[in-house]
Amino acid sequence: MTASFSDAVIEPYFRVTARSSQSPSQHQDRRFMPDLSSFPITQRWPASHPDRLQLYAAPTPNGVKVSIMLEETGLAYEPHLIDISNNESKDPAFVSLNPNGRIPAIIDPAGPDGRPIALWESGAILLYLADKTGQFISTEPGQRYETLAWVFFQMSAIGPMFGQLGFFLRFAGKDYEDKRPRQRFVDESRRLLGVLDHRLEGREWIVDDYSIADIATFGWVNALVEFYAAGDILGLSSYSNVQAWLERGLARPAVQRGLRIPARPA
Repeated sequence: MTASFSDAVIEPYFRVTARSSQSPSQHQDRRFMPDLSSFPITQRWPASHPDRLQLYAAPTPNGVKVSIMLEETGLAYEPHLIDISNNESKDPAFVSLNPNGRIPAIIDPAGPDGRPIALWESGAILLYLADKTGQFISTEPGQRYETLAWVFFQMSAIGPMFGQLGFFLRFAGKDYEDKRPRQRFVDESRRLLGVLDHRLEGREWIVDDYSIADIATFGWVNALVEFYAAGDILGLSSYSNVQAWLERGLARPAVQRGLRIPARPA
């Protein structure tokens, strides 16, 4: 019998081991511990638990997408802080995993074919983890693609525009005498918030059920308030649907945990 679209593409394709209080040795015979030595990044950031998914990230809007997703799914993982303030994402060991030199990146020792797989780009990682676990993306093809459309909206619009606005509000751009570039990103960020606010009218989440579309977007909207202090300049209070959605997201324990992983040095 020919497999249906949903059978072939959407169903989770390998078994998931959830986080547990048991030690790794209780779950898995050490003789079968995955070998991650072929990944140079593990020499720079050694894996204490090579049987767990390895997360290389920082608690930035892009980094926390993956940590929130991992916390939500319950997958066992080991986080490694990549100190981007010291350009550790440009370290040759990190670049060997992600040639673009940007966080986040992962190594999953239990990839689709039973062998380790390395991935980068936060959107790709979210989709991979959703497919791996069968969580936070619909098995109905139409809703699945609708979810992906909103993930790509975050990746192509919200992330780049909010990030550039942050540069002009928080970093070196705040000292530029010419304020026109900053205003360009203020205006575009307001427009994007309007798109999101309209979408959330009458909805709890971006695509019906809570999904990777929400997980992809939380960190960026939260950063507007908590890190970039852009709430007033953007008039965030006028986007009531976005505010209510963000509050719902922040009320989730996994989101609260994920926003702080990997932990910054004290």
